[in-house]
Amino acid sequence: MNMYLRLLWFLLRVRVKSRLSLWDTSRASFRVNLADLDVQRHMNNGRYLSIMDLGRMDLMLRSGAWSRLRSAGWYPVVAGQSITYRRSLTLGQRFEVETRVLGLDERWIYLEQVFLRHGKVVADAVVKARFLREAGGSVEVDEVLELLGPVPEDRQLPEWIRDWNEGSSGHARQR
Repeated sequence: MNMYLRLLWFLLRVRVKSRLSLWDTSRASFRVNLADLDVQRHMNNGRYLSIMDLGRMDLMLRSGAWSRLRSAGWYPVVAGQSITYRRSLTLGQRFEVETRVLGLDERWIYLEQVFLRHGKVVADAVVKARFLREAGGSVEVDEVLELLGPVPEDRQLPEWIRDWNEGSSGHARQR
């Protein structure tokens, strides 16, 4: 229930924020509330992932990408992510989530999401995502770029992301 209230508040606030390009960095502010805490009284590791969803929505809504994607009958899904926790967030603390597209390859879109408190990194994550069709099937990256526009020259996929992606599937369970 708490995330629905946070989502509603988020959707109201995002309407008055400035527009962005899909290639800009979005910044969304939050505050740790009681429902975010675990038994150690700091923000639960799973809550970071839920708030990352809101950070990605901030970028998509403010850039206008969300309405274009929905008009095309597409929706985003996360296929993989890696997060590193550096500091704790506790009750009442304010923090920001910065979200930016790192780049794309022939199959995936990669994002970076950084949690900040007073300019210090609390946690940082890499997310691998793609789009699916409501009618079924995946949307090719070329189609996404056709709809949303080309990748800027300065946004070519860093080599370390390719390494991360190749290594991230190496632990897959063998059946």
